[in-house]
Amino acid sequence: MSGGRSRVERWERTSEVPLLLLAVAFLVAYAWPILDPGLDHDLGDVLGVASWTIWVAFAFDFLIRLWLAEDTAHYAVRHWYDVVLIAAPVFRPLRLLRLLAFARILNRSAVGNLAGRVSVYVAGVAVAATGLGALAVLDAERDAPGATITTSGDALWWALTTVTTVGYGDFYPVTTTGRLVAAALMIVGIGVVGSVTAVVAAWLVESVNGSSRRDRND
Repeated sequence: MSGGRSRVERWERTSEVPLLLLAVAFLVAYAWPILDPGLDHDLGDVLGVASWTIWVAFAFDFLIRLWLAEDTAHYAVRHWYDVVLIAAPVFRPLRLLRLLAFARILNRSAVGNLAGRVSVYVAGVAVAATGLGALAVLDAERDAPGATITTSGDALWWALTTVTTVGYGDFYPVTTTGRLVAAALMIVGIGVVGSVTAVVAAWLVESVNGSSRRDRND
């Protein structure tokens, strides 16, 4: 079992940066038509082909990981979210969560203590969730009857107020897809707020302990 995991881990480490670059390309291909409704039809087709090509690359990566895993079924169950994101087109925007690999790279190279590592992940999740939520809800809501979220500015403001759990209520989704995006963003927001509280508490405890040690040494 450990040998299977080590092969998978070696592949994940090797493919991390290429997949990260593909995720950035996917972000461009996904976001451009949403942010520019008047996009040239031919360019839109090119972006659509690029999006599906990147989806194939993500699917190929997952199949390789399944092949490298010693217990394929167990690995697939543990990584059920990869199965869902690849199999269900409706969750296509969530593939941008691969951009959180930025946080893993920063975690390995620049952050030492637990509070710092959590801060990196929390910041990455908050930024990714806000941007992704804004794009996804604008894509779902813009042309819906009675929609209140019709511009990129509206969508970004709505995503910020939702992920921070403020929720002014001045903008809200009216479509089923938009409400699903909102529900996911609310859950992420609760987690982000809880994590920020925990990081601040850990930092305060560490600061107090450090001050106490210095006082004893003096």
